[in-house]
Amino acid sequence: MAKQYDVLFRLLLIGDSGVGKTCLLCRFTDNEFHSSHISTIGVDFKMKTIEVDGIKVRIQIWDTAGQERYQTITKQYYRRAQGIFLVYDISSERSYQHIMKWVSDVDEYAPEGVQKILIGNKADEEQKRQVGREQGQQLAREYGMDFYETSACTNLNIKESFTRLTELVLQAHRKELEGLRTRADHEVALAELEEEEGKPEGPANSSKTCWC
Repeated sequence: MAKQYDVLFRLLLIGDSGVGKTCLLCRFTDNEFHSSHISTIGVDFKMKTIEVDGIKVRIQIWDTAGQERYQTITKQYYRRAQGIFLVYDISSERSYQHIMKWVSDVDEYAPEGVQKILIGNKADEEQKRQVGREQGQQLAREYGMDFYETSACTNLNIKESFTRLTELVLQAHRKELEGLRTRADHEVALAELEEEEGKPEGPANSSKTCWC
């Protein structure tokens, strides 16, 4: 059976309760949008496989609860993440201001070199906007992050943001991936060699190189 993916990465969605983390996840993985809000309890996750630069990447995306009472649980998941989305709601200045706290948590609990993207969600609610696009861009620059305004409702920048974070994680782990690819090529070569060695001697096999 053909291999379903080449590498597995864990991505994490963090941010205040109600900013739309679950909606982003459902739109990306299932292309669904549910307008009614049900708060995530603890953590939940979904899986999706995408292809980036010819590599099949299986991404396990963890959706964390934003409420304070769950944060002892959710912080345990920071340590295993290779990529993190920091999400605020453009119609909530409070959620934007809290990004600094979320960044502080990432610095404290996530592994060094974890890749991060800042997301300003609910871009479809322009009439309720409290946070300008320029503010989001400026904050992202201060923290050295890419920035996207997204809408799970209209599907704005959903695929683009998830693909971009996956690309950043791939770039950060490029050396490890090259090592895996070299090892895989070596295993294929060995398998082919063993197959050759198992063939009966004869004219068709007379030019086979001796590996002894």
